[in-house]
Amino acid sequence: MQRLRAQRGLTQRQLAEPAYTPAYISTLEAGRVRASDEALRHIADRLGVSFEELALGRPAHLATHLRLRLTEAQRMLADGRAEEAAARYTDLLAEAAAHALVPEQAAALLGLGECALETGALTDARAHFERAEEQLADASPAARVPAVRGRAVAHYLAGELRYAVYLLETTLDELNRGGLHDPDALLLLYASAIGPYLDMGAHARAAQAAEYALALAPRAGDPALIARMHRSVARTLLAEGRVAEADASLAKAGELYRQLSLRTELAHCHWMRGYVHAQNNQLEAAEAELRQALDMLSQTRAALYRSQAAVELADVLHRRGRSADAAELLEGVLGDFSSERGAVHAAAAHRLLGIIAEDARDTESAEEHYVRALSLLERAGAAGDLADLCRLLGDLLRRTGRVEAALDAYRTGLGHRAAPGTTTLGPAPAQPPL
Repeated sequence: MQRLRAQRGLTQRQLAEPAYTPAYISTLEAGRVRASDEALRHIADRLGVSFEELALGRPAHLATHLRLRLTEAQRMLADGRAEEAAARYTDLLAEAAAHALVPEQAAALLGLGECALETGALTDARAHFERAEEQLADASPAARVPAVRGRAVAHYLAGELRYAVYLLETTLDELNRGGLHDPDALLLLYASAIGPYLDMGAHARAAQAAEYALALAPRAGDPALIARMHRSVARTLLAEGRVAEADASLAKAGELYRQLSLRTELAHCHWMRGYVHAQNNQLEAAEAELRQALDMLSQTRAALYRSQAAVELADVLHRRGRSADAAELLEGVLGDFSSERGAVHAAAAHRLLGIIAEDARDTESAEEHYVRALSLLERAGAAGDLADLCRLLGDLLRRTGRVEAALDAYRTGLGHRAAPGTTTLGPAPAQPPL
């Protein structure tokens, strides 16, 4: 108050009149008493500033300006400039924290979490999303959904499938049982659950999540979210053998991403379309789509996603008879994975290297790769791939004369296929009001 009064060349009397005395202004400036809201409004009007700026020390329109700059940072991330966006979000977080702007702090933390996912820094991503959730502790459950979804994706990419599903299912249950039917929040959760469900072999729940997501889509207001939903639903369609419908779903997602200029998400669509073509045995088209995805992800420095797409491309190259090229590509990206980072795709890389080694009659290397893949998948709980891998390992052991060990491998595979359509996490969450 004293600084603003001096800047405007006002005396204490001029600031006080006609409602207050100069002595009252003096005691306020000295910090001996706290002004009432009524007095602050009078003084703010005399000084030509907003009540909020005088009461809280925030510059006028600060929150609005911060939100505009948060949107700019989000655009940087969409353009694939994750590191530049992270620097911008860090500055915005510090500014929002200095002025105790909680929603803007949460938005900056969510942005930092998405940047960390993009670059594969999964531990940092989880920390950012957890802090965002803490900032939103007093907000509605629907407002916390982006932070919960971010945490779940970070755990999913790290290979912690069961915990990712647990986070998503418990939040869905909270929203649906509590009557908090926010279409965007529910759509985000259902779309995010499809991938972990499929990797765990829970095809029934994946199909149900896709059904709910499609039903919620007409009520959702975020086109980027609808595009993500189409991309996720394509996986369930593909798992059911509905290749043409899966391709159509991806085409819808790709068109929305092009309209929104979301470069990394568009790369994911090319990646997914490559996978669809590969499943349909259109290997030349699959290679073209996957190479385009790989190029786009390399430009955006999305290291973990790039390595995952490379594993899919290596599978196509192997099927096209270019096993040496496939092995070279896999060896080049294996260092990007670990048991805590991209475990499912790391297992896929070892599985394919095992097959290539078997083709070359190198049974020792093949077994080593299969065992490493098995360890990664068991830790991740990826039952959908475990059975197939156990069959490969069992066949190898049987061919080399180790029948008992082969039987153990087959039994392990059967154990993981014993309860299809479940996650072993209890009953499915409550249904949305559709």
